[in-house]
Amino acid sequence: MGPVDRYSQIAVRTNRYSVPVRLIGKRVRVVLHASHLVVYDQNVEVARHERLIAKGGCRLELDHYLEALIRKPGAFPGATALEQARSAGKFTPVHDACWAQARKIHGERDGTRALIGVLLLGRHIPHEHLVAGLATALRAAGALTADAVALEARKAALAEDDPVPGLPTTGTGQPSGTVTFLHEWRLAHLPPDTRPLLSVTPYDQLLRRRRASGGAHREEEAQCPCPVSEA
Repeated sequence: MGPVDRYSQIAVRTNRYSVPVRLIGKRVRVVLHASHLVVYDQNVEVARHERLIAKGGCRLELDHYLEALIRKPGAFPGATALEQARSAGKFTPVHDACWAQARKIHGERDGTRALIGVLLLGRHIPHEHLVAGLATALRAAGALTADAVALEARKAALAEDDPVPGLPTTGTGQPSGTVTFLHEWRLAHLPPDTRPLLSVTPYDQLLRRRRASGGAHREEEAQCPCPVSEA
């Protein structure tokens, strides 16, 4: 067990690792593995880091600081966590281009907040889809709101649908150039229907019987004299 300091970091041997800012002041549990470490708040995993080899190092995850940075966006440009995210390839040139565009449209403070709002989507959207959504939103009209990027990211995810099993494919496993609609493929793979064709003969017989009985009933009514009231 170890305490989380005011920088949202924990000390593990001679190195420091970040955890979510909501845990500042709390005590967390660290499990060391050969190549990485896992941090738990009670029994819930809250952070996972690659272990540092050198002494006196610091490994920070940008996502752990987003709630604090969105309140103080002025600290974002110089954040060590941002530089480490760039070095790790998590904050890509697409992110930088969108950040520059957002600041151009909304100003430094609000533009940075808009970008941080987009980064928060990374907790629910895979990184590659989020980057694709950012790139598309930037090309579209500079619409860099979190809602716009989330929409484009979902479109990118849907575009990566897997080929339907049984469809003709090329040698690489990709669908062949022939387009087969899903409903056509399903109809082609239905089992043969061996049931006999339906017949309406019983219904015709029933209809003739009803007509015959109705005619006899009308004939009886015609033979019955109308009742005459007695004086």
